[in-house]
Amino acid sequence: MTEPAQNYVGIDTARRQAFNVWLIALAVVTVWLLLIVLPPVFAANEKTSVSTPLYLFFSNLCHQMPDRSFHILEHQLAVCSRCFGVYFGLVLGLAIYPLWRRVENIDPLPRIWLFASMVPIGIDWSLGMLDIWQNNHASRFITGLILGVGCATYIIPALVEIVRNLSKPSTSTAS
Repeated sequence: MTEPAQNYVGIDTARRQAFNVWLIALAVVTVWLLLIVLPPVFAANEKTSVSTPLYLFFSNLCHQMPDRSFHILEHQLAVCSRCFGVYFGLVLGLAIYPLWRRVENIDPLPRIWLFASMVPIGIDWSLGMLDIWQNNHASRFITGLILGVGCATYIIPALVEIVRNLSKPSTSTAS
């Protein structure tokens, strides 16, 4: 069934809308990453009124074990190295997304790639838990980075499709 002409969205409008969604998503995830990096800077400058609430907020999302966290100015980041890798990967994945795929393209990639991006983090964690391999900051960060980039490639098409569907005019008619 074809849609009425008033529901038509031009290619330029769809492209601009998708670009705006991508830009907002990139900005939000970048601010999120800054909120992870800023607490040690504030703590080092004795601004605990700012750093403490941020550490507390992120403690609900991450274990924050000092020996598993990167440190800046002798204070740990608000999340561990694995979580930091995931969030950094999201920023990186969102930033490079338009370089390899059109932002307005909402066709999903095969889900196998999302699951494949989880494999390295699962292996790193499992081998560490089984005392076969002692994971470290680098392995945690890199496997988190892979997962973050993988997730970004699914987040953008989903957000663009959601915004596209929410911005469509209603086609229902009153009887």
